[in-house]
Amino acid sequence: MIHLKSVLSVCLICLFFSLASGSGSFAAPPEAPTEAFLSNGMKVILLENHKAPIVSLQVWYRAGSRNEQWGKTGLAHLMEHLMFKGTKKVPGGALSQTIEKNGGEFNAFTSSDYAAFFETLSSDRVQVALDLESDRMKNLVLSDRDFQTERMVVMEERRMRTEDNPEAFLLEQLNATAYQTQPYHWPPVGWSEDITRITLDDVRSFYRKYYDPSNAFIVVVGDFKRNDLLPRIEKAFGVVPKGTAPERPHYEDPPQSGERRIVVERPSRLASVVIGCHVPTVRSPDSYVLEVISAILANGKSSRLYDSLVTDKGLVIDADADYSPLNFDSGLFYISATLLPDKKTEEVEAAVNLELERLRNEPVEDTELEKAKNQLEANFIFMQDSLFNQGMLLAEYEIAVGWKVIDEYVPSIRRVTAEDVRRVAGLYLVAHNRTSGVIVPLAGEGGAPPPAGSSVRGGTVQVRPSIFAGQGPGSENRDFHAGRDQAGVLQ
Repeated sequence: MIHLKSVLSVCLICLFFSLASGSGSFAAPPEAPTEAFLSNGMKVILLENHKAPIVSLQVWYRAGSRNEQWGKTGLAHLMEHLMFKGTKKVPGGALSQTIEKNGGEFNAFTSSDYAAFFETLSSDRVQVALDLESDRMKNLVLSDRDFQTERMVVMEERRMRTEDNPEAFLLEQLNATAYQTQPYHWPPVGWSEDITRITLDDVRSFYRKYYDPSNAFIVVVGDFKRNDLLPRIEKAFGVVPKGTAPERPHYEDPPQSGERRIVVERPSRLASVVIGCHVPTVRSPDSYVLEVISAILANGKSSRLYDSLVTDKGLVIDADADYSPLNFDSGLFYISATLLPDKKTEEVEAAVNLELERLRNEPVEDTELEKAKNQLEANFIFMQDSLFNQGMLLAEYEIAVGWKVIDEYVPSIRRVTAEDVRRVAGLYLVAHNRTSGVIVPLAGEGGAPPPAGSSVRGGTVQVRPSIFAGQGPGSENRDFHAGRDQAGVLQ
């Protein structure tokens, strides 16, 4: 049976894929995504797109920092680094050389929920990527020398990207306070003390358990024919022995019984405020309402936070509302702001509280609600501006709830009502459900603040590059330039 909703969704996505390619024509839009299973049970998700002779091959492992244990955090991220150290067939350094000689690009990234590895290259060279990825899935050589080196690299990453970044440090501390029993309590990069405790045996055990066909899937997007490529994938990956699939339990924190607060004293040029409220994932219909709320609060200069905190009150340089519905376990709805010099965090928190009260008590006007929906639909389509991003979106849905649910995004956003916004804001964006954190700059440290009257950064309400990049639940990766959750050192 053909479902009209699915047909409309695929047609809409295909149309915007064509527009986003930069071409004025509408020739050869992508086909609908399909899936298949290899002889060892490994899932393959395929999306043909013949706009250009390029293929993006991605191998995703359900092996993020949520799969670590207390006292051994940072193991998943370190494992990602070591995946580039070679096999007997392809020794260290040969992988990057092989991809580069074939004109391709490659990288990897680790989040709370997964680790992913990808190559983007000419479609006639896809076999190169198939051979390299299938080889290191089971044949990785893990030496003590490489382990010691990469552990020091990870420690340096943590120092540069978190210890020396006040806003990133604040968010890390806020997450550790908000999440008490969930593994999102610790960051994907790991705690410094834990990283020093990781052993080579820990890494080998993690590799054997999680880097297995039973715990992985493949996404391929681009210029190929399914009937030609699938047998080649089977030949490369289907022969990899399948182990026992690790358990994937869901972890939920008990409901908060009151607001939690933290204060971070840090060398910093400016004070910052971050608020995090516990919210559900895409498995709940409320996730689409939360998406709309995030757009109402912080999508553009006409948004509520910009209008109140920047234009009207002149309290902050920038502000943001950030929500990711594609976590495996329930996450946080973040509101953040970077203060102007001499402004008080209490003033900013009071202004944010007023905006949340408006959402809880006053119906959103039809024009504002429609604007938010239009923004979200446009963002959803145009963020798929590359083969890689198309594949990443399919994979993130697959991790969180299954890739086919992607069809429900736009229709679900369109169904959100003003009453939904009021109800959901009253359910989740309340004081007893939140954790609040502030940065108090240490006197005389951190350098001079920007001059008075300086413009808002980039002219937008956005702090995600400094506060949310690479934080958990999120990604800690290796110079990952193609996506949104980004950190690390490219091999």
